[in-house]
Amino acid sequence: MRMVELIRRKREGLKLTSAEIKTMIQDYTQGHIPDYQMAAFMMSVFFRGLDKEETVALTQAMVESGEQIDWSAVPGIKVDKHSTGGVADTTTLVLAPLVAAAGIPVVKMAGRGLGHTGGTIDKLESIPGFRVQLSYEEMFRQVKEIGLAITSQTGNLVPADGKLYSLRDVTATVESIPLIASSVMSKKIAAGADAIVLDVKVGNGAFMPDLSSAKDLAQTMVDIGRGIGRKTVAVITNMDEPLGMMVGNALEVKEAISVLAGNGSKELKEVCFTLGSQMLLLAGVVKSAEEGYERLELLLTTGRGLTKLKEFIAAQGGDPAVVERPELLPQAKHQITITALSDGYIYNIETRMVGEAAMLLGAGRVTKTSPIDLAVGIELKKRKGDYLTKGEPLAIFHVNEKDNFEKAKEQFINAYTLSNKKPESQPLIYEIIK
Repeated sequence: MRMVELIRRKREGLKLTSAEIKTMIQDYTQGHIPDYQMAAFMMSVFFRGLDKEETVALTQAMVESGEQIDWSAVPGIKVDKHSTGGVADTTTLVLAPLVAAAGIPVVKMAGRGLGHTGGTIDKLESIPGFRVQLSYEEMFRQVKEIGLAITSQTGNLVPADGKLYSLRDVTATVESIPLIASSVMSKKIAAGADAIVLDVKVGNGAFMPDLSSAKDLAQTMVDIGRGIGRKTVAVITNMDEPLGMMVGNALEVKEAISVLAGNGSKELKEVCFTLGSQMLLLAGVVKSAEEGYERLELLLTTGRGLTKLKEFIAAQGGDPAVVERPELLPQAKHQITITALSDGYIYNIETRMVGEAAMLLGAGRVTKTSPIDLAVGIELKKRKGDYLTKGEPLAIFHVNEKDNFEKAKEQFINAYTLSNKKPESQPLIYEIIK
């Protein structure tokens, strides 16, 4: 197979066979195809796209480039959940204990945050003593014992994706929907889930800024899942404002505890219950999403979700006392109130800018190797549509080092547009694609 011929054919909009795609990915992973040729191929895909069969073939080839985990020894249907990333998106820490408490095995490989979006592993690391690195044997044992394990991603899963992702980042091909979809789904499939629920964020704080693009991505990922034999559902959710009220690692753990205790952001709870009801439905323990929603509500109100969170923290070496005493989580030295500069309704929030303000305080990474401060972040006091009077608290900044404080404050304040007109309400859940 000559790589230049595949580039030419895709440039002309012609279809590649599954065998050609598989060989191409194998050869690239093994270093037989240079980056410049793969970059040319990905640019051809960016402009010409891939059809459903080609996208499935690409995903399968990426899955087969490394290890694949087999969870068949663990009873029940294993359901994984993935979010495309947002701000104050603490869904995993609420959802995983609730779903596990419903009797569904939850085994998840999670990642770290980069840029304005947070990562589940960073949030869990803010719990004193918590181990984020588990061997496969430890994961199997823990899931059998308590029904829940979350560990950091291993480099042995989908090595092709690691190479392709790095190349996409420097060749302006990141936004290609077939390439995004195959990247996400290859990792989920290699991790061994029987069924997958996808939280596809849309809005000014999300990777997909408009509903049309989000629907295309969601449908493509659902098609991949179906094509490879995995039950897959995508839920398109709103990220035109932060989902929860806490932005930052220890702060988001604190909010997850609050939601499981029956308090916290009702918007965060609503998204968790919507995703969770689909997970229960795919696992076959309920007959409808409505029944799943009611089951999760009962698990929350009876405290079983909170109990499962304690079990989970203890099982991975963390201090379960943080559930009753969140002050045991890392605390910032300074809490500085940010107030409104004028009167008005919060008409618009540039959500990405809020996440970037938290990153400037030290809560996020500029590069994959950047250090982060687990204690810092932003505690929001108002949501879109709320009325503010001049001088009223808008947020509390949790700060350790004040080097970037003024820059972060300016970024945060500029993210908010006030108006004498109340904005029209937007749906929290746009669509569920099955």
